[in-house]
Amino acid sequence: MLKNKSAVVTGSTSGIGLGMAQALARAGANVMLNGFGLTATIEKIRRELAKETGARVLHHGADVSQPGEVAAMIAAAEQAFGAVDILINNAGIQFVAPVEEFPLERWAAIQDVILNASFYTIRAALPGMKRRNWGRIINVASAHGLVASPFKSAYVAAKHGQIGLTKSVALEVAETGITCNAICPGYVLTPLVEGQIESQAKTHNLPRDRVIREVILAAQPSKRFVATADVAALALFLCGDAAKSITGAAIPIDGGWTAR
Repeated sequence: MLKNKSAVVTGSTSGIGLGMAQALARAGANVMLNGFGLTATIEKIRRELAKETGARVLHHGADVSQPGEVAAMIAAAEQAFGAVDILINNAGIQFVAPVEEFPLERWAAIQDVILNASFYTIRAALPGMKRRNWGRIINVASAHGLVASPFKSAYVAAKHGQIGLTKSVALEVAETGITCNAICPGYVLTPLVEGQIESQAKTHNLPRDRVIREVILAAQPSKRFVATADVAALALFLCGDAAKSITGAAIPIDGGWTAR
């Protein structure tokens, strides 16, 4: 399906990002992984995915909050693969606090890793996509890009901004073979969410199963986590020819959360 295509996926050493990178490689694309973690662990992930799929799989440790490092990562992928045809912005961090208590450095970091990073990667990758008149840009936003929750002002603002960026880019490239869309997952059981479960269990003095149902999934009518594989399948569809007329969209995959 994606043979001879190449992708960069930020935040792809675990969770949703890794799931999407795996789906792309299995569909025939070369993949540049990106993210932090133990060197040996990342190398094991890279080696096993390359062996399983036959795709070229590389890793770049760019800090996506730094525009120079992002530009270097895109350049490295273009040099290694010949192109960056698919760009998926998935990197993210979270912090929870009331607005008046929200640490300024945490606010800035969340904007840098989510919103600013998406701008940096798109800015770096778009010229090559325009030259080839083909590209797929996917911003992994969130249900929080469509609706808000209390105490998550920075994350909600960044995700709403990411959807606005998606729409602007889609309009700019509408007459080309490039699309730009946002995927808006509800809660997926990722390391980021695991941390929230632990934190909420301590805060509310509740067992894990009650935190999941009564706190984490309270707004998600399905009362089950969205599967990483389902998010990856949606991303894969958006990369295919059948989705060439889908652009500027913010697509929920949230167990009914934003249907309320």
